[in-house]
Amino acid sequence: MRYPGVIFLPNPQAQTAEVPVFTSRVRAGLPSPADDQIDDMVDLNRLLLDDARERFMVRVKGDSMIEAGIAEGDLLVVDRKREARHGDIVLAAIDAEPTVKRLFRRNGRLALLPENSSYTPIELNEGQELLIWGVVTSCVKQF
Repeated sequence: MRYPGVIFLPNPQAQTAEVPVFTSRVRAGLPSPADDQIDDMVDLNRLLLDDARERFMVRVKGDSMIEAGIAEGDLLVVDRKREARHGDIVLAAIDAEPTVKRLFRRNGRLALLPENSSYTPIELNEGQELLIWGVVTSCVKQF
């Protein structure tokens, strides 16, 4: 099955990519001296791709989720296996048109809410098809 803009990830067989997490917190304002004490090691495969067979990544287009910290060009990790619940950010398709929005139940009906006040919620009308491809579990930013 092919979806435009969807990148399916290979299954990394027991391969890890660990990076150190330092004890000190980094200020976003004035700089402070950084110490070199390592607090933990984080396995990026486990953090982002715990079950790679059930996850894939998509690149974001647009700004409808900017207030949730999701911007154009970000990579989203989507879990196909996880059940979508009220309040989850999901990758969905309405009448085969893909979108990333927050899933919301309103008066017994489903709606997809943007996280940008410039956009209006998408409420499903009779006869519209909603397919949820998965729940967004992580957002990867590149600078």
